[in-house]
Amino acid sequence: MLAQTLIFLLTTVGDLFVLALLLRFVLQWLRAPARNQLSEFLAALTNFIVLPARRVIPGWWGLDLATLVVAWLVAALQLWLVLQIKGYELGSAAGVALAAVAALAAIDIARLAVYVVMIAVVLQAVLSWVNPQSALAPVLTVVTRPFLRPFQKVVPTVANVDLSPLIVLLICQLLIAVPLLWLEKAVGRLL
Repeated sequence: MLAQTLIFLLTTVGDLFVLALLLRFVLQWLRAPARNQLSEFLAALTNFIVLPARRVIPGWWGLDLATLVVAWLVAALQLWLVLQIKGYELGSAAGVALAAVAALAAIDIARLAVYVVMIAVVLQAVLSWVNPQSALAPVLTVVTRPFLRPFQKVVPTVANVDLSPLIVLLICQLLIAVPLLWLEKAVGRLL
């Protein structure tokens, strides 16, 4: 009972922190406006670990790799701690197990990135109907534009309703259900 509670708390806090780091990376990568409440909140929440990491991990082509690497390390540490709480012993294949943990952390980050896209698309669609002048609208537009625009060029609107968000959501679900799940199962067998 105590182990399950500890695992729940660890995964919840860890996933939320990894999500904050991933959102910070995505917003910087897509050049979202820096002066908005979400960006400022994410910076305030993650600066304590990202700023020191930037001294060690340089950026690359304008990408904040320090934030992405820290997110991956936090996800790997979280997974390793969960395995330790469950009583998993590394044994003689410690190198294989650590590589599997690192790969599973990368898969988890990829899954969270897909979820970020899905949530941003849904929020943007809802806000476009309810409150298109919301302070969050420009940020959501920047995040969803690269994913929606290719489909908006091909798929016609039906009665002034853009169907491209539905296509993006369907593709995101397929990404989670097929390649990411397959990779997770394949790597999970190494543990």
